[in-house]
Amino acid sequence: MNELIKNLCERLASHAASKKPLTIHGGNTKAFYGGAIVGEALDMRAYSGIIEYEPKELVLTVRAGTTLAEIERVMDKENQMLPFEPPHFGEGATAFATIGGTVATGLSGPRRPYTGAVRDFVLGTRIINGRGEDLNFGGRVIKNVAGYDVSRLMTGAMGTLGVLLDCSFKVLPKPAREITLRYEMDEATAIQRMNEWAGRPLPLSATSWCDGVLMVRLSGAESGVKAAQEKLGGENVADKMAHDFWSGLRDHRAGFFSSSEPLWRLSVPSTTPALQLNMPQWMEWGGALRWVRGIAGVNTDITTLRVKVDAVGGHVTLFRNGDKSTGVFHPLQPVLGKIHRNLKTAFDPENILNRGRMDNI
Repeated sequence: MNELIKNLCERLASHAASKKPLTIHGGNTKAFYGGAIVGEALDMRAYSGIIEYEPKELVLTVRAGTTLAEIERVMDKENQMLPFEPPHFGEGATAFATIGGTVATGLSGPRRPYTGAVRDFVLGTRIINGRGEDLNFGGRVIKNVAGYDVSRLMTGAMGTLGVLLDCSFKVLPKPAREITLRYEMDEATAIQRMNEWAGRPLPLSATSWCDGVLMVRLSGAESGVKAAQEKLGGENVADKMAHDFWSGLRDHRAGFFSSSEPLWRLSVPSTTPALQLNMPQWMEWGGALRWVRGIAGVNTDITTLRVKVDAVGGHVTLFRNGDKSTGVFHPLQPVLGKIHRNLKTAFDPENILNRGRMDNI
């Protein structure tokens, strides 16, 4: 692996000198996400494997090309999990999705608002920056808090700040019990209920509303889950059906996501009332994440959509399909945009890494 890293450093340094861009990828299961990119392919799948796993210390260190399937298979033996419930997008993605792509995109599953996001569990990273320098940040222990937390900057940076090599994570035990409850209610009532329940000491681990049906997942100790179920009522969903439902939402295998129409990802305050967009919608994360589907210019134009969401303190991303020339990510405020550009200059001054993937900087 040392020879591979040396070769990678030399390749990046050469591209920096010639200002030729590189397109970083692993399993390519999230290639749809982000702006259109240009450059020679840099395939990281060969750099894979688990470096260190300490179940008693709740710490895992892996190479970026390691598949989620391999990581989850190893962790299953210890009854542990990556708490942010990483998505496995795309046909066959379970076999090809890599941990590097998971960190680079910063995408989390249904458990995110109740347990934490990807960056909340990243302890350290090793990267090669746009100059071809091999750099280490953070550590492999939970209590490592010294210095500026550059590791978390890599989460969601879409590979524009560096080529991920190694990632260390805090992991958690799987819950002893999980159940899913089903309710029929309208959107306004669902938003109210999800926020009320989030403010109470309940073992929530996922919420979802679509087409008049609210689904709530409870996870934790047997006694705590049972007590919460008695308080909340609802229809108990069979375990197999519940597993298929949440994995279908996490991985976008549910019918709602199979359309060729543009899919928009709306991030808003969880208490935001119904936005009246007249577009098919699926809501999760207690109302904070709202997926809407539609063609800009027919149901609504992108400017109108972004103005409406911006007015409630949220932002809009064109997640999949659609015309990327209208902009994939929500425009940044000037001060925040300046910070992003300064970081890009510091890590990748010649802009060779995933050029165009982050179209709002």
